Amino acid sequence: PIIHHLMNDKKVIWITGASSGIGRSLALKFANNGWMVAASARRENLLQELHNENENIHSFPLDVTNSEQCKTVFDNIIKKFENIEICVFGTGIHDPKSEKYFNLVKIRKIMEVNYFGTMNSINSIYDYFNTKKSGQISIISSVAGYRGLPAAGAYCASKSALTSFTESLHFEMKRINVRVSLISPGFIKTPMTDQNDFPMPMIKSPEFAADQIYNGLIKNKGFEIHFPKAFTFMMKILRILPSSWYFKLVEKGMKKIDY
Repeated sequence: PIIHHLMNDKKVIWITGASSGIGRSLALKFANNGWMVAASARRENLLQELHNENENIHSFPLDVTNSEQCKTVFDNIIKKFENIEICVFGTGIHDPKSEKYFNLVKIRKIMEVNYFGTMNSINSIYDYFNTKKSGQISIISSVAGYRGLPAAGAYCASKSALTSFTESLHFEMKRINVRVSLISPGFIKTPMTDQNDFPMPMIKSPEFAADQIYNGLIKNKGFEIHFPKAFTFMMKILRILPSSWYFKLVEKGMKKIDY
């Protein structure tokens, strides 16, 4: 049928964590640029709203902590579109309230969603890209993965693990012509950062983030897509400072915001 044929002419992107925040804006950005978007998240009603906003966005509800479900959803996407060009894995949670004291349950939960949820997603597409030998896998981490930040141990650890894993995956996938990229946002105004009770320097809109990621995936070829630059460069400097300097600087900042 002609409609099916037209669908195949369009490029397809799979985005997890698409119901809110960066994932949602990214889904709209790609859809508005004529891409077919397979949007995954747990909240089906929000995915439906996205589809109503742009019919290029198709809903594939998914809980990334369920590895079998990841495989099933991926199979369904392939059945529908026959092809995936880009995967952006962006499910992430943060619980600033529980970070202020040690909470094993919450630490496990954060690792389970942020790190293992992404591993489950990669697991579902691994063989596909190995056979396809082209395309892109992009993982949303955070500048919080650069160094341990105050009252964010579990979140920083999950993002740091993701960043290291993405670097390793780059080596592996480069041999088979699959581009791997790392997305490291600074503060972006999303339901997740709305929970933070401290000032967030240079905070940007999710639309800004989506533009940066879109350009990073489509126009540029670098490994890391990080933004806003003024903030991320500052974080990159902190990353290479000796620990004693790093601790002093961050503690000074904490005093300023009366943390």
